[in-house]
Amino acid sequence: MAFRQHVGLQKLSALSGRIRSSVGPFKNYKFIQDESSGDSVLVCSCFRIIENLEPACTVGQLVYETVRAHHQQYRTGSGCLLFLAGAWSHAALDSLQRGISVQHIITAMSEGIDICLDACKKFSVSIKDLTVMEKCTAAPGGTKKASTNVSTEMANFHDKCLSKSGQRKVKFSRHFCETKSGMLSTVRHPDQPDMIVIAESLSHGCEKTMKLAVEAAQMLLKTNQQHISDPLFDISKMLTCLVSGLPEDCACVVEGCILLLSDEQAVVAHMLKQQSLKVALITGDLSQTYRHLGFKSLPGEQSVREDLDLSASSEEDEWVDKVVKLLLNLEVKLILTAGLVSQKVIRHCCRHQILVVEKVNSSVLKTIGSSTGAIPVNYATQLTESCVGDGVNVEIWRDLSSYERKSLTAVNISTGRNSGLVTVVVTSCVHGKLQALEDQFWACAYRLHHALKDGALLPGAGGTEVLCVHQLQKQAEHNRVKDSKTGSAANLYRGLVLQLMADGLIDYITAVMVNTGRCSAASARTIVSKQLTEFHRDEISTGKFLQLVSQSKREDAGFSAAKPDETPTLNIYDNLSVKQEAWRKALDLVFLVLQTDAEIITGTGQKNEGNLMLL
Repeated sequence: MAFRQHVGLQKLSALSGRIRSSVGPFKNYKFIQDESSGDSVLVCSCFRIIENLEPACTVGQLVYETVRAHHQQYRTGSGCLLFLAGAWSHAALDSLQRGISVQHIITAMSEGIDICLDACKKFSVSIKDLTVMEKCTAAPGGTKKASTNVSTEMANFHDKCLSKSGQRKVKFSRHFCETKSGMLSTVRHPDQPDMIVIAESLSHGCEKTMKLAVEAAQMLLKTNQQHISDPLFDISKMLTCLVSGLPEDCACVVEGCILLLSDEQAVVAHMLKQQSLKVALITGDLSQTYRHLGFKSLPGEQSVREDLDLSASSEEDEWVDKVVKLLLNLEVKLILTAGLVSQKVIRHCCRHQILVVEKVNSSVLKTIGSSTGAIPVNYATQLTESCVGDGVNVEIWRDLSSYERKSLTAVNISTGRNSGLVTVVVTSCVHGKLQALEDQFWACAYRLHHALKDGALLPGAGGTEVLCVHQLQKQAEHNRVKDSKTGSAANLYRGLVLQLMADGLIDYITAVMVNTGRCSAASARTIVSKQLTEFHRDEISTGKFLQLVSQSKREDAGFSAAKPDETPTLNIYDNLSVKQEAWRKALDLVFLVLQTDAEIITGTGQKNEGNLMLL
């Protein structure tokens, strides 16, 4: 049959199955091992799983590039994107099996995503209304029984999916057991009355990490002296520094730019502390062999250092002497490079008490440049007096020699003019967990950033997805009724495809609930089915839906992790733009693979490409 030849859709569906156990806020650590080298990596998020699996097939590479692009922009929602891409590719395969044409599938699915996006806009909650709602709910005696139409089980889904009051354990290792973490402090910053409430609603079980994100955001607002009415912080001025050997509770937020230096560099830093330094900024590698690749960088491009014996290279020696002489003439004492630095350059600069720091974030170069007057250049030989900035301070922040396996010193690079940079120091006793903890921080920071940028949120814990399922099923039923009256097969096709899309969303909600470890797939589907029954029975208005979602005050002790005398946790919300973009990208991925499969099977070329709806 024709649908069996759609290999691309089958691969997309199979690849998304790899991350099924990792969707939702509860994520278990996994080891991915390279069979050829024996090396292994500890991963937690869906993006890191796909990144380290390194899919070789065309569909796999397409999936990776799509997920990578989404992750770079939003830092959250990659699991939702990939899961729904697989679920909806399965829906497309099922539609093909039923004899529905590619064009009808694309038309119906396009209608379906429009229904979902329209529902998101209609039932979104402004962050101003959210603050008022949560304050009223959290007030003593102010908890409202919104409506008895919400099933207790669906209400408790908020607890099961998105509350981490209990311990989460990973077998066979004492390192991966997280202790109980309290909610964020309810003390409101006088300048940011809404940020704490928004952050609590978006913490998704990562309360300690979200607290770091809030602290960093508030420090940014303070250092940049933003107006009280503008809580949107510049996330490009937020940095991370990873330190192993220290407990996770040692994570902190520091004003300035924290960088790690080797022993040789630390000696120079000690000599330069408490001085106002001249700085040079290099956008590429600081080496004789470096050549600029153009101003449009390639996606996923990485710098690699080659350990070559260049002791006999007279050409490089001449270049190093030339660069060092130029730096001495310009009285430069600090060089920050976005790329790598030749070891020979580092040694020569250290001899002349010039501190060179490599792999510095481009946003740091931009910020320090604007604060000191330094102009970034591509090559060190391009430096002139007008390119050199002044007024940079280097302070020793911590000596980490007793914690790290190798001797490292952390320094704080800042400017007297208040550069506005903030560094979040992420710590862990397990080196392999650092990347996962850093990803977790950025997910929290970006959720907070996009919430403030969008000015609105979506009801979380599956509430929005259930509503979209309700809307899709309602439209599917409408098409079936219309088909029975008119006898049009097109309406019947649309109804079937819309129902299959709804099934994909139900599968997603079920997977997230199962991953909490507190219910089976069967019981999860029963919970969703009961909620849908309530939705179908009563016409859902905007106010009523928000009332239904906000009611969830955990009446079933079996699902609730909070004690009766504890302060009730706030409701859970999701980002509006992140969810919408994840859904769009998921369907775009399905369409691209579906049409490519169809062209391969039917031999459709440029002459007949009008028969297909192209992206």
